[in-house]
Amino acid sequence: MNMYLPERILVAPSGFKESLSGTEVANAIAAGIRRVLPGVRVDSFPVPDGGEGTIDLLAERPNTVVHPMRVTGPVGKRVNAKWLEFTGAEPTAVVEMASAAGLSLVPRDNRNPGKTTTTGVGELIAAALDSGIRNIVIGCGDSGTSDGGAGALRALGLKILDKEGKEIAQGGEALSDAHHLDTSELHPGLAEATITLACNMHNVLTGPKGVAEVFGPQKGATKKQVKQLGAALEHWAELLESTFCPTGDVRGPGSGASGGLGAGLIAVGASAHNRFEVLLEQLPAPESLCDLIAAADLVITAEGAIDFQTPNGKVPAEIARRAQSTGVPVLGIAGSLGKGAPRVHEVGISAIQSIMTVPMALEDAVRDGSKLLTDAAERSMRMLQLGSVLAYRQETRTLARLGVIPAA
Repeated sequence: MNMYLPERILVAPSGFKESLSGTEVANAIAAGIRRVLPGVRVDSFPVPDGGEGTIDLLAERPNTVVHPMRVTGPVGKRVNAKWLEFTGAEPTAVVEMASAAGLSLVPRDNRNPGKTTTTGVGELIAAALDSGIRNIVIGCGDSGTSDGGAGALRALGLKILDKEGKEIAQGGEALSDAHHLDTSELHPGLAEATITLACNMHNVLTGPKGVAEVFGPQKGATKKQVKQLGAALEHWAELLESTFCPTGDVRGPGSGASGGLGAGLIAVGASAHNRFEVLLEQLPAPESLCDLIAAADLVITAEGAIDFQTPNGKVPAEIARRAQSTGVPVLGIAGSLGKGAPRVHEVGISAIQSIMTVPMALEDAVRDGSKLLTDAAERSMRMLQLGSVLAYRQETRTLARLGVIPAA
């Protein structure tokens, strides 16, 4: 009896930030699928998005070496970070911004995006340059900073001076005091390097949709701080442009990546690109995501939250975009469904499911995330099973009315 159940399912999720890695999310969903469909083939492709866990996922690919480092964290304390090297004739370094300046490294009771710094990111870039690598990819995402990349540039030799010629303080708010940029000690390797920002191109540095306004509150900023930070970043952009690119622009697509890290690095020659094109197509991978999608009967993607921001370059929307050309249906599973979640249907996600069936505290959802994901995947498969039974019954009734098969 053919009941229209999938024979091959692709699980292609993002990680759940500050909770589960992409691999852990994929494994939990696969376990839920097999509770209902034990014989189905499940392919797993956790999707690196440039944020937390990107290095761990890329390190599973062939010919990679992880370089651990102690660097300056977002609140000034030393933290454990790392960068990845793709070895070969023309090696490539991948720097995960979040490993040095991610939001998870900022204590919840100390979240102030006006004070945090990207210094550690610059230290990772400098280490890659010092090793002789001149092709560098920066994974932008999950930042706990909004300093316009000032900290990273300082670690690469830039001096940011006030009107009296003194170094300004760390953090985005202090950028209002910046008066002059001394480039005389910039790392010489920058002039020879190709730096690619793997980022969400929707993010821009300034304006109503800029870093301060959109992401400041998410990182702990008050309304007053948002206004102060917005003005400081506007001033910073003007100073970057007058110093590095008087005929250019550091406020275009991707400039707001990782709290404005994009703008700072664009000023010294970096270029911004769609993160998925870089991480999924330009870097070596053992399997093609597009091939796996085309071979699947169903794709399941997942992210910590599905809401109005999801269509703007988040993992579920990217998976749906790639699946649309093949006609393969996509199911989205989320830790929570927020405001505007139904918008994802417009970008090709056929159905969405939350892992939470009753109200619960965030810490409980984080603690039990794996179990909740498995249960949600099981519920989804049971609904799919029900739909297949209904479709089968409808087909048999139609065939019976046409006399193709005997009536029941």
